[in-house]
Amino acid sequence: MIRKVSIGSDYKAAMHYVLGQSVLGGNYTIHLIQVDEKFGNTKIWIEANNEVVLWKEFSSSMPISIEYNINF
Repeated sequence: MIRKVSIGSDYKAAMHYVLGQSVLGGNYTIHLIQVDEKFGNTKIWIEANNEVVLWKEFSSSMPISIEYNINF
């Protein structure tokens, strides 16, 4: 499971999206971060009031750093 994705060539200046993060003025939370293995696109799904919608999609040409959940 993906916990965090950073979009951009410079990690410090990149846009960072974390599972459970509040977005859009606190009205939505990040529900799922998904990478399409076939096409390499990254999708960010958000949730509010039990409704999940696709919020952002980044193409495989964008530099992306992925952080996974690690349970020990």
